[in-house]
Amino acid sequence: MDIRALSAASGYAAAKPATQIDPDHQGQSLGARAGASFESFTQTLQASEQASVQAMTGQGDPHILVQALAQTELAVETAVTVRNKVVEAYQEILRMPV
Repeated sequence: MDIRALSAASGYAAAKPATQIDPDHQGQSLGARAGASFESFTQTLQASEQASVQAMTGQGDPHILVQALAQTELAVETAVTVRNKVVEAYQEILRMPV
C-alpha cells in the first residue's frame, strides 16, 4: 500500500470531525460557548509557552515545540478573524439609519 494514500486517509479521518456539530456545546448559551472558547484559547497559549520554555532549556522535543507554535498561530489567527468580524458588524450597526 502506498504510504501517501494511508497518510491522506488518516488526515481525512482526523479532519472529518471538525466539520460536525460539537455535542459538548449543544444547548449552551452564546455566553457559555464564548467562555469555553476563551478558556480553550488560554490553554493553547499556556501549552505553547510551556513547550517553548522546555525547548529553550533543552528539556523539550523540537517537534512538540513546532506543533505547539502551529496551534498557537492558528488560535491567534482565529481570534483576530473573529475580532475583525465583530468590529465589522458593529460598524455596520452604526451605519444603520435610526
